[in-house]
Amino acid sequence: MIAPRPLLERRIIASLDDGRIPVLLGGCGAGRTSLLLGLEARLGPAGGQYLDFAAAATTPEQCLRAVADASRIGRVDGAPASAKAAVAMLLDFFDGASAAGAPKTFLIDEFLDVRTFENFPGLRHVQRDFIHRVAASPTRFALASRFTSRVHRLLRDAPARFEVIHIPPLDGAEVAEAARLLLGERLPAGDVAALVANLVQGRAACVHLLIEALGGMEPAPDPVAALAAMFAPGGRMTARCRESYDLRLSRARGFGALRAILGVLAEAEPLTLTEIAHALHRTPGSTKDYLSWLEDVDLIAVRRKRYVFEDPLLRLYVRLHGRPVPPTDDDIVREVGRYARGLFPATSPAAALAPELAPPDRSGIIEID
Repeated sequence: MIAPRPLLERRIIASLDDGRIPVLLGGCGAGRTSLLLGLEARLGPAGGQYLDFAAAATTPEQCLRAVADASRIGRVDGAPASAKAAVAMLLDFFDGASAAGAPKTFLIDEFLDVRTFENFPGLRHVQRDFIHRVAASPTRFALASRFTSRVHRLLRDAPARFEVIHIPPLDGAEVAEAARLLLGERLPAGDVAALVANLVQGRAACVHLLIEALGGMEPAPDPVAALAAMFAPGGRMTARCRESYDLRLSRARGFGALRAILGVLAEAEPLTLTEIAHALHRTPGSTKDYLSWLEDVDLIAVRRKRYVFEDPLLRLYVRLHGRPVPPTDDDIVREVGRYARGLFPATSPAAALAPELAPPDRSGIIEID
């Protein structure tokens, strides 16, 4: 967590303890994910499970598999016969987690991405069905989203169990605490912290970036100059804002299926059209359309009728971050080591160094390849 927010954490826990479903709302970089991960740590591995639906919501079948594989709570038996059946099994999986013993808590980030499934047969009202099923579940939930207007519209006729909590911006005191945690005594607290909070409207991720930039300024920190430098074409604040801008524009029909294809190719490439269609449980005709859309934006390439990532670094990114739980340090070391070894001939000096990146295999680590 960028800055401790004990009052907000206590409010969320109180909402859960009272039988309500807290719904955390805040824009890109507001700190939703940090809060959910902090709650997961507080609940413990047997009591809470963080799930990122922005990564998991591709096709219903793949989402079910990804969530079941990543979760420490509950299990899924059997394979779904259709996309609609996969969603039903996912909701049963959530309910079943609390079938015996103390109630479990799922902390679902970007829960609105369940909307991705609306494009599949029988799932036109999947968002509404999801909300009503969660409201009746014996399992506890905390939900989060960056799309405030959409959530308010969805919950307009929802059961009263939901409690909307808008994540407030960081104030000057919280920014000062964040600066102390990041930089120690190198950054004056008072007026500088208040100015940082105002410059970026208290948005947690932007506060973090600006504080780091100020830590490298000599002889005195200048938040305005630092912010100006970060908005250069290659600046970190420019990249952060571009991410938010592109993410919102990308919410279009077919988006989940495209990400599902990238997830399949991240696991194994090159693959033929038939192999990809089989992995998606879709017809070759519809899969061909999806592949053409990915080619059109240079995300994939075709080589001898087999499909691969155009950019190997993007494939590494999807392997690490295209799943509903954040990668562990071991996951990152393993995947980067595998990536590095693939770049060099086995006899090269660089290849001799790459294996040192890969940790030994240990039971209990979730593999995605």
